[in-house]
Amino acid sequence: MGSPFDPKTVLLAKHAQHVVLIHFPIALGIAGVAFDFLGRWTRQRQLITVAYYNLMAAALLAVPAVVTGVLAWQWALEGQKLRGILLLHLVGGCLSAGLLWAVAFVHFWSRRTPETAPPDYCLLLEGCAAAVCAVTAHLGGFLSGVNGG
Repeated sequence: MGSPFDPKTVLLAKHAQHVVLIHFPIALGIAGVAFDFLGRWTRQRQLITVAYYNLMAAALLAVPAVVTGVLAWQWALEGQKLRGILLLHLVGGCLSAGLLWAVAFVHFWSRRTPETAPPDYCLLLEGCAAAVCAVTAHLGGFLSGVNGG
């Protein structure tokens, strides 16, 4: 095992980048959903704007999270066929990223007119995105051993 301060050890670990990067889209996505729900409930446009920026950042950061996840699979498992929790985690990660992009697109599209809030169906889409992100993160915790796996 290398030193925790050795850049080569940190940057070239087979899966370390995914484990570090994944927290950003999860946190930003769930916070964005919470801000949107709160903004609609209190009718405060500023909170919906905060939700917009959180969701856009979550969608953008989901891309490197998915890429590093696929690279971790290829490097750590040498591309072997996935099954079980790892397969569910991969499918959930891709679905989470797709849902975050869909939510971000709906928010982006609705900002064409400043007075318009995102449509009501966006709340359902956001709820689904948050739920799938949470389940996928939970499965990832089992894979990393954090949840007792």
